[in-house]
Amino acid sequence: MARKKHAAPHEEHEGEPWLLPYSDLMTLLLALFIALFAISQTDQKKMSELSQAFSSAFNMGGPSFFSQMGPNAGRRAEMPSDEDKGNHAYVVENQQLEELQKKMQEYIDQNQLDDQLSTELSEEGLMIRIKERALFPSGSAQLVGQAQSIIPVVAGLLGSVPERVVVSGHTDNVPINTAQFPSNWELSSTRAMNFMKALLANNPSMNPARFSAIGYSEYRPLADNKTDEGRAKNRRVEVFIARNYRFNPDEKSGGKTEQPDTGADGMPTSGTTNHIPSTSGSAGSSIAGTSY
Repeated sequence: MARKKHAAPHEEHEGEPWLLPYSDLMTLLLALFIALFAISQTDQKKMSELSQAFSSAFNMGGPSFFSQMGPNAGRRAEMPSDEDKGNHAYVVENQQLEELQKKMQEYIDQNQLDDQLSTELSEEGLMIRIKERALFPSGSAQLVGQAQSIIPVVAGLLGSVPERVVVSGHTDNVPINTAQFPSNWELSSTRAMNFMKALLANNPSMNPARFSAIGYSEYRPLADNKTDEGRAKNRRVEVFIARNYRFNPDEKSGGKTEQPDTGADGMPTSGTTNHIPSTSGSAGSSIAGTSY
């Protein structure tokens, strides 16, 4: 009687054990690339949508890996911040003002006018100071002499920028009492107005709405009025180019800051003109006028 043949026992294929770790590896790689993609994004809405979609697909009942995901602080630091974007206008404007100061200083050096003109760039803007003797005779508001060569230079600089301009007149504390100028208020105001008008007449393309003129009489001294040298320094006309933007890392909406205590013209309400006036806002926002 022939023996009954038994089938050979089933043997597992040698290649089957690698399938499980392979599938786990593919899952992990997919999760890794999704995570890297999510980290690189700053849009929280899209991040949340991705998180929900993949959590539904891969969540096995435990806490989702994506629920702990969010923008990486280190990664975000490498990207341009809102502050940097907002301060871009400040950087551009600052470069323009620096170029203006450089050109003005070149004119001063070439014509040896260091004792009559000076410039000062601050966080408030660019100040051009012109002593009385370069523009007016003593006790007069009539532009004469060297004024005719200074005015085209200043007007040319002002015409190349959009910022608003404040022209201010200043005197010493020696009283004046003439039919035309009953006090230093009238003298300083008329000088500022005449110089501003001369600038606009020299460069008609400039928008007059950018300009204002004001007289401060003897009340914004740079030096002590007790000496002849101090009084000579105080008799002057100032042309102030006010910044439109300020650098402010705490202000995300732009590079502008709150205004300090200033008058309606943007000039400081107290102290000397060593404290450069503060302003913000668009060029052309000032109203031309004379203060008495």
